[in-house]
Amino acid sequence: MSGPTSVRTIRVVAAVLERDGKYLITQRRTSAVLPLLWEFPGGRVEAGETDVLALKRELLHRLGADIECGKLISFVSHPYEHYVVDLFLYECTLKSELLEPRAVNAFKWVASGEFDQYPFTPADEASMNKLLGV
Repeated sequence: MSGPTSVRTIRVVAAVLERDGKYLITQRRTSAVLPLLWEFPGGRVEAGETDVLALKRELLHRLGADIECGKLISFVSHPYEHYVVDLFLYECTLKSELLEPRAVNAFKWVASGEFDQYPFTPADEASMNKLLGV
């Protein structure tokens, strides 16, 4: 019997952006892994990058958004079939109101009570449940 195979772990960061009691969520593109599912905006941390730099780069790339990063508010490790995602959620604020969806299918501001109307990625779902104390 062989030992366990090592599974690749991907470090992902996401921003929790709140405005008027609503949170910014983005929909993955049709060409993405887990297409058309919803998530908190963010992305993969590249080698040599800090979480904050990755968040700033990803939000600029995906939404044309300039953000201020705050404290880490949640962490979950979620196993998918071929890899594990370590998702770090940070409390962030937008420096500008204007958002331009570039590398997302769509974005919406939704109240936490409406999250169940949107199919989220499993890692984001786990984070949300932790955040909301579900």
